[in-house]
Amino acid sequence: MKRTPVDYSGFRLSRMNEPRFRHAWLLAGWIFYFAMYFITENLIPPEACHSVHCALDDLIPFNEFFVIFYVGWYVLVFGSLAYTFFYDVPSFKKLQTYIIITQVIAMSCYILWPSRQDLRPDVFVRDNLLTRLMAFIYSFDTSTGVCPSLHVGYSLGILSVFWKDKTQSRLFKGALLFVVIMICLAVCFVKQHSALDVLAALPMCLLAEILVYGRDYWKPRLREKRLAL
Repeated sequence: MKRTPVDYSGFRLSRMNEPRFRHAWLLAGWIFYFAMYFITENLIPPEACHSVHCALDDLIPFNEFFVIFYVGWYVLVFGSLAYTFFYDVPSFKKLQTYIIITQVIAMSCYILWPSRQDLRPDVFVRDNLLTRLMAFIYSFDTSTGVCPSLHVGYSLGILSVFWKDKTQSRLFKGALLFVVIMICLAVCFVKQHSALDVLAALPMCLLAEILVYGRDYWKPRLREKRLAL
């Protein structure tokens, strides 16, 4: 079903407290995130971080093909927020709230229990466009502040929002599920995260799911199931 764009023609910063524009304040959560990102990346030295590693990490080889999905995550996050902001305000509120919850939890973990991973290859076996892109990402994206993975957190939040949208087709939902799974795998295959970082993101996302959808989505459905029994 084609959606009607949200009318922002009268939007002004001075009118952000009006009910029709108040949801835009949620974007301020990104200011908090980038401020905390700066703190964790620059004020917590790597030697003060706990190295996250498990046996499964040693079984996962580096594969530059997954950098496509790793980088695609940025497009997914921006595109999802932009689409819901301009076409579906209720979903935007849910998604951005979900993201803020995961940001607060993850950043709290990064400060209270600083983490890092030591999984990156010293040299790439192959020299191609994808390995060069991964080397570029390594140059500015440090290996600290990794557990839990926000790549996984945001991705599952996006999947949750769109899977609950009855206007989205099964084809779209299936494609989105595939992309999210590949992103969750990609963080391990490009050696940006340990498998433990992925697992640690699951309870974080469960809490966000309960806080965002527990009352108006899951509670009514659980009540219906109890009555059916």
